Amino acid sequence: MAKADLTIDPRIRESARQEFLALGFEKASLKRICARAEVTTGALYKRYQGKADLFHAVVADTVADLNAVIRQKTEIDARSLSDAALVAAWDMDEAYMLWWFRFLYARHDGFVLLLRGAEGTEYANFQHDWVEKMTDGSFLYYAEALRRGLARVELSRSELHILLTGFWSTIYEPFIHGYDWAQITAHCRVVCRLFDWKRALGLDCPAEETSP
Repeated sequence: MAKADLTIDPRIRESARQEFLALGFEKASLKRICARAEVTTGALYKRYQGKADLFHAVVADTVADLNAVIRQKTEIDARSLSDAALVAAWDMDEAYMLWWFRFLYARHDGFVLLLRGAEGTEYANFQHDWVEKMTDGSFLYYAEALRRGLARVELSRSELHILLTGFWSTIYEPFIHGYDWAQITAHCRVVCRLFDWKRALGLDCPAEETSP
């Protein structure tokens, strides 16, 4: 009895990764993917229902890792934090931001596919959906700081969403524009100087300074 070729699935996914990165989901061709992987279309369809299922498989690990980070960062109840910890959650520390960039850079291709190659898939609105998830967690922290009188600037959830959209755009764009790691680390320092969340939310300045 012939042994199953265990290299077929990895070859298909690697070929698909290259195709999706080069052309995006909509312009990608299953025929080219199969040709590069040196497999038949029949072999592909034995493993994947179609192009959308294949794209899902290529980005699955990245999506799982991103969702795990969201769970980790939102599982702590803001009400259980001390005042100092609640305020410190809004620090724009360079080491912390570098952690984020390093985390995303380690998943570079999957993240880039979600950002610019997912049109036509279930991840077409990834950029907006990711900010929505971040807003859900961040607003709970902000609301608790506001309730305790630590935050002196009142924002609606939609306003915080808009601010976080701008913030995350500064994280998305280096990946969209193909920055290497040295460029990303330099960019990280600029982002840390640009976003002063504690001042924006009135977490570290007298009340009169936050008045219009």
